[in-house]
Amino acid sequence: MRTDFYTAIEKRRSYYALGKEAVTSDTRIQEVVEHAVKHVPSAFNSQSTRVCILLGSQHDTLWEMTTNILKETVGPDADFTATQQRMDGFKAAYGTILFFEDEEVVKQLQERFPLYADNFPLWSEQTSGMHQFAIWTGLEAEGYGASLQHYNPLIDVAVAQKWAIPNTWKLRAQMPFGNPLAEPNEKTFQPLDTRVKIYK
Repeated sequence: MRTDFYTAIEKRRSYYALGKEAVTSDTRIQEVVEHAVKHVPSAFNSQSTRVCILLGSQHDTLWEMTTNILKETVGPDADFTATQQRMDGFKAAYGTILFFEDEEVVKQLQERFPLYADNFPLWSEQTSGMHQFAIWTGLEAEGYGASLQHYNPLIDVAVAQKWAIPNTWKLRAQMPFGNPLAEPNEKTFQPLDTRVKIYK
């Protein structure tokens, strides 16, 4: 169930009610991710973004791990009900995309181009955001819903140990995705004439 580019951008929303039904093949999910990683731009063509796709039991493990870490963080006396519901919702999804930035790439660019050294970390974040948007929209075009989560740095060490992540990869975001089970909340928009200026 593919959609055109502009419709995919419009429909790309934060979906929280997700299921484990396969909307497309795992091979197609990999193709969507790899296409974005290959073609999304980066400053100085640094190609610093790294991605890990978690499916099946690996996806479940991530959210069980995250749940346990959060419970330890807040302590036994905290009301964990709302957070548990959120974790259960993410685990109920089909898979998760983990987004990383390779800090070694950034460091090398800083050394090669010292005049721009302060900007390379910022540019790294920008390319990470573009990859997140491209993959999110690509999954939407295939019929999946997704949301973007940020449980880093709390889960960084556990993730790195579990999936043998190189120590130069810095976790930036987690994107659970699955077949949408409910529509997202209504989205409001600020007037475009306050956000876009055109000069001719």
